[in-house]
Order: sequence, then C-alpha cells, then structure tokens
Amino acid sequence: MTKKVAVVTLGCPKNQVDSEIMSGLLAQDYIFIETPEEADIIVVNTCTFIQSAKEESIETIFEMSRFKESGPCQTLIATGCLAQQYGQELMQDIPELDGVLGTGNIDEITKVVQACSGTRTTLIKEGTPMFLYDELMPRKRLTPNYLAYVKVAEGCDNYCTYCVIPYVRGHFRSRPEESVLREVQEMAAQGVKEIMVMAQDTTRYGHDLYAELRLPQLIQQLARIEGIKWIRLMYCYPERFTDELIETMRLEPKVCRYIDLPLQHANNKILKEMNRRGTIEEAEKLIGKLRDAMPDITIRTTMITGFPGETEQEFQTMVSFVQRVQFDRLGVFAYSQEENTPAGLRADQVLPEVREQRREQIMQIQQEIALGRQQRWVGRLVTVMLEQKLPDGRWMGRTEGDAPEIDGQVYITSTQTSLQVGDMIKVRILEADSYDLIGEVVS
Repeated sequence: MTKKVAVVTLGCPKNQVDSEIMSGLLAQDYIFIETPEEADIIVVNTCTFIQSAKEESIETIFEMSRFKESGPCQTLIATGCLAQQYGQELMQDIPELDGVLGTGNIDEITKVVQACSGTRTTLIKEGTPMFLYDELMPRKRLTPNYLAYVKVAEGCDNYCTYCVIPYVRGHFRSRPEESVLREVQEMAAQGVKEIMVMAQDTTRYGHDLYAELRLPQLIQQLARIEGIKWIRLMYCYPERFTDELIETMRLEPKVCRYIDLPLQHANNKILKEMNRRGTIEEAEKLIGKLRDAMPDITIRTTMITGFPGETEQEFQTMVSFVQRVQFDRLGVFAYSQEENTPAGLRADQVLPEVREQRREQIMQIQQEIALGRQQRWVGRLVTVMLEQKLPDGRWMGRTEGDAPEIDGQVYITSTQTSLQVGDMIKVRILEADSYDLIGEVVS
C-alpha cells in the first residue's frame, strides 16, 4: 500500500516554495496529505533565522515525533535552514528523527525518505548550498489556487553581520528569466491571479547572470502574461532600488502599489556595523521618490532593536525616523544573538530585556501611525481579492496594499450571492483600524 506523506512548513514564504517543491517530488511516489497526524511520513521544513524560529522548529519536530507513538508515522525528517545549520546535532539530540536534509539537497527528498526506511540518514552537502529550482521541477502549490509565490533567486551575498542566511542558503544566484516566465505562464493557466515575486534580495535579481539589475525587465514581461492581475514585490533591498524600477512600478498597473523594503535600522553607525549598504538619508530619499511616483503606495519595512552596542541615543534615532517617515506597515524584531555571526560574537550585547522594551516602544508608536495611515482609505473605492466567506455572512479579503498572511484584511458586507473565493471586486471602505478595513461591496 502506498504510504501517506505530509510536509509541515515553518518560516517565510521562501521556505514555503521549498516545501512545495519537496511536496511535488514526494507526491510522485507517495500519497500527499495535509494532516500530519494521519501521515506515515512527516517532513518538517525548518527555519533558523532568529532564536524564536529555531525554538519553534525544534518544538514542532518534537510535536510531530509524538505521532510515531499515537499515529501511523514511521518516518520523521527535518529539512530546511535549521537542518542545514545543525543537522548532525539534531540527529544526535533527537533520536525520534530518522533523517535530515540540507537546503542544498531539496531535490533529493525522495532519496532520503527511501533511505530512512532502513537506517537513519543525514544528507547535507559540504560547502556552499547551490540548489536552485526551475520550472521543470514538480511543484505542489500549497496556497489557494488564485495565489502563488515565485522565488526568482536563491541565496544571499549581503552577509549582514547578524544573519546566518548566506551560510545556510549559499551565494546569491538568479533563475534565468525564461525559467521564471514559463513557470508563471503555467501558473496563470491554472488560475493564478496574484504572484508574489521574491528572493532573499529581490532587487538584486539578474545581476549575477546578466551583469545588470534585471528586475524591471522581468516585471514588464510578467505583466504581459494573460490572467495575472497582481504582481507583488517582496524583500526589496533599498540600495539597489533603481529609478527604472520605480518607473516600471508606476507605469505598470498590474504591479501592486505595495513594497516590502527591509531597512533594519535608522542610525548610520549601526547600519554600517550591520554591514548594510547605503545610508538612512538615501533610504528616506528613496521612500520620497516612491511616494511621489505612487501616492497610494503601501510601504512595509522591518527594524531591529537592541543590536550590539546600540545606545539609547541611537535607538532614539530610529524612533524619530519612524515617526517622521510614517510607514504603513512596520515589523519590529528584538535582536537575536546568532552564533557564528560577527554580531553574535561581539562582547557589547544589549541586555535582552532592553532589546524587548525598545521593540515594544517602537510597536506602540507604530500602532498610532498605522491607524492614521489607514484612515486615508475611508470613503474610497478599492479593489479587493476575496479569500474567505465568514460564518456571519461577511467576506474577508485583501487589497493590493496587503500581502497574504503578513498584513491586514478587509471585512466586507454584501448581499450578492454569486461571489466566489478569488474574485476581485470593488469595495467602498467605511471604517479602518490600525490593521484592518471594513467595507461594503459596490455593484
């Protein structure tokens, strides 16, 4: 009898693409199911970005291991970034694990599963991970049929001093344009309307292959694909955000008026110690250009509080910047001391409670800013992608200013009976809070 396999995904959307590739490969030989408690084989795709992600990954492995006692599970495998970084330690410390698979070996998931049926197996290639998927690889999308993640590159060459990603994902490497376009054409044929274009450093796309930044050209070609309605750009580093890219976004109606622009700090001394390129003045100038070109653009960023050596004055620089720039969306992380990173080895670590207190302070400030930014939508007509019908009869959806599972929702009242999940409809916004909008369908 064919065994059942389930894949549990942790971490970012980039990790989900890896899970979809592994799911597609496994589905060729096994029955793929979404309920791990019923699976004979469970694959946990882990994250190691910050300490809390590591803890969640380990807790999930232990949680899944219980199904070896209370369920049909016979094989438990850990993959992803935590497995790449600590594969040997995981196998040593968690005897319930049957195998680990590194980020450079994703295409060998079936081989590891089969090997684990007889003995515990570790498959982590030495050196820099170099795996890069293409449109020909089997992929079982785990998103709703109207939405897909498109990873246009893998790895990272930025080597921010707090980050382990270059060590667990390898050097930055772009997919050829033709590969990306063929994949999205197939997605559109399957009914996908919104694509999330992403990489570890999306604005760097193409530089390694073509000796120039090719994201604008890629977007222009993606926009020509019939059926694609929204193109959303994620993880766009500011130092490579060109005027050409801004103009492409402005002119192309399919590109969401939304940008994810990770800045991480607002003090130039700290940015330099983080090994971030560019200055905060340059970043602020870029934000001004984006808002001048697209007044309705939604700008998301992330900040890190309590980086080693961060003084109260340097933190207050961040506070002033956030208050001045008025981001629509802001995610704040207390610095996580990662071993074997330059920042993690520093002696001037900020106390964990100070890191957290500073994070909370920024978030409180941002809540008021976000509330003010949201009010500009009240009374206006917006396009909403419908995602779920609620038990009370209302619908829930997203505007182009909301990335799935990251940003807010729109709660919609409607008397129409013909609405379907994935429909794009016009909604008049009636109310707004710091995160969500409330509106009604306009015929």
